[in-house]
Amino acid sequence: MLGIIGGTSLLYCTLPALEKRTVATPYGPAEVMAGEIAIVLRHQFGMPPHRINYRAQMAALALCGVDRIVTFGSVGSLKTAIPPGTVIVPTDYLSLTDIPSFHDHAIEHVMPALDDGMIRHLSAALPGAMVGGTYAQTRGPRIETVAEVRGLAKVADVVGMTVASEATLARELGIPVAAVCTVDNYANGLSEEVLTYEHILATSKKFAQRTENIVESVIEEMG
Repeated sequence: MLGIIGGTSLLYCTLPALEKRTVATPYGPAEVMAGEIAIVLRHQFGMPPHRINYRAQMAALALCGVDRIVTFGSVGSLKTAIPPGTVIVPTDYLSLTDIPSFHDHAIEHVMPALDDGMIRHLSAALPGAMVGGTYAQTRGPRIETVAEVRGLAKVADVVGMTVASEATLARELGIPVAAVCTVDNYANGLSEEVLTYEHILATSKKFAQRTENIVESVIEEMG
């Protein structure tokens, strides 16, 4: 079963009609929309990125029978050559913050990676997307400083607050994972426009129909 995780980029989208259920996990309950596919909205109940119970959400997907995951992320561009409106399928990621783990009581060294096979499927499903590049995760909920953006731009292409945590937990569960990132703004300092959360929401709303089409294409290709 295909699992989809979405956040800000899916706020204004019409999603498939699925049964909403609360799944009990060892890490707490998580709300999942499930049927032929399963969808988790990471910011449910207004949860900011630094307080998301990633372990509960990922465990809930696994308990629903999910065996592959596409995680959607709203991101800021770290490069002027990647303008807002770009859809990017990253091939690697890094994190500047702690990533949760299921292995609290055992020494397990999991090799993190975005799945090559799933990236190829996404490339086929989204012919206009940029395939390649590195996603950098920061803690949130604050926006990155100009100095942080300059540093991150040396090693990454886009910045967000969620995908690295989800991708690593998926690997710990043995579930292949890939990401679709919608570039909703330039990172702080790359544009004269003052970056605010309201601006990010407005951009997500502007591209809502396109994001719906992307979700439909991903489900058709991988569902």
